[in-house]
Amino acid sequence: MSASRLFALSLSVLLCGAPALAQQVPDASSPPRTGPEETVTGTLSQDRTVIAVPALATPAAVNVAGLNTSTLGKQIAEVIAADLERSGLYAPLGPGSVRAITMAEVRAPRFADWQAKNADNVVHGFVQASGTGGLVVGCYLYDTDLGSELVRQGFEIQPGDWRRAAHKCADAIYARLSGESPFFDSRVAYIAESGPKGNRIKRLAIMDSDGGNHRFITNGQALAISPRFSPDYKKIVYVSYLNNRVRVFIYDVANGSQKLVTESANATFAPRWSPDGRQILYSMAVGGNTDIYRISADGGTPVRLTNTPGIDVGGSFSPDGKKIVFESDRSGGQQIYTMNIDGSNQQRISFGGGRYATPEWSPRGDLIAFTKMGGGEFRIGVMTPSGGSARLLTNSWQDEAPTWSPNGRVIQFFRTSPGKEGKSQLWQVDLTGVNLRRLPTPQDGSDPSWGPILP
Repeated sequence: MSASRLFALSLSVLLCGAPALAQQVPDASSPPRTGPEETVTGTLSQDRTVIAVPALATPAAVNVAGLNTSTLGKQIAEVIAADLERSGLYAPLGPGSVRAITMAEVRAPRFADWQAKNADNVVHGFVQASGTGGLVVGCYLYDTDLGSELVRQGFEIQPGDWRRAAHKCADAIYARLSGESPFFDSRVAYIAESGPKGNRIKRLAIMDSDGGNHRFITNGQALAISPRFSPDYKKIVYVSYLNNRVRVFIYDVANGSQKLVTESANATFAPRWSPDGRQILYSMAVGGNTDIYRISADGGTPVRLTNTPGIDVGGSFSPDGKKIVFESDRSGGQQIYTMNIDGSNQQRISFGGGRYATPEWSPRGDLIAFTKMGGGEFRIGVMTPSGGSARLLTNSWQDEAPTWSPNGRVIQFFRTSPGKEGKSQLWQVDLTGVNLRRLPTPQDGSDPSWGPILP
């Protein structure tokens, strides 16, 4: 994916009309409180808003950097429709099932046509050459019954960023209709796995939130695990195992360089960024005891935060950077605890049956996701930061390692199939436990990390 920025435009500069709408996206309320560890998985509701997404129009089919604006109009519409469908809230009619529109219709939709399709909303837009070697993409959302404009956005982009323009358009539509913050224009880092189960090759890889623009970061010569994007998306922290040495590296996404943060002969794992990107949390096993440490992102001397017999594994920082959630078996089995960032005030918050692991604080701060282990199954659940309202969202054989979408309303994780040759794949589920789907990857995938909205 190109690292170049998308420049927002006022579409009134390009097409005559009112100035661009300024949308205020209100916070949604927290999920309703339910009984302890209630399972909320179910069947995807068919009562979804129908949105028509015809191919974006173009004033002239021209080639820009090898891309045809007419072809791009259809491809962008396909990505928008796929994003909206993935949310679980909408039933899009993509460009393959509706007629194309003209440039004249972009600002003057034929609402009767879309009402006949039973579409509650319709997306119109355009793609055209910018005149400076780039592209201009416009995006509109209309209410078909009221005949009113709800969203208007435009971007001047480099040709390689056309997928980002599609995600930005889908984000604007999702935010306007749902009242939630957006999450489509984001990236996922994960571990791509190949080879036999007993000798897996594990490579660091990154991609768009929908699996597009996939690329491998490491070559597989060293074992890579536990990737996490930095808050500004510029770097990825991960653990590398090679020749009996364990190293925590920071990878610079833009230039491909790596910086060593810390290394040891001891097992080291689960590095996590602080919200300001200045510190890294990680766990290390020394003499049969595993504790949590904090170190500057520039390296230096680590600070030990836990000192209790047993295995303490760092989870993540709270969004305000004041607390840390982690797992520990100090009580006899894996449970979830919180503590202040200096290691003080360590308190257990999980008290249900079974074991709890891999806690991850929501970017909204309202929930903590976790892996629940019991009865031979691993399942994904959520609870409040005080440990209340625990709910299980998945019901499979082995689901683990949750990571949050930027808006804190969808959780990604990896699922391993049963059997000697069990395969790992990336999945995601929303907080209803209903919208469950797999994210396709070129190889088996594990240990995902969903980053924030792209800057």
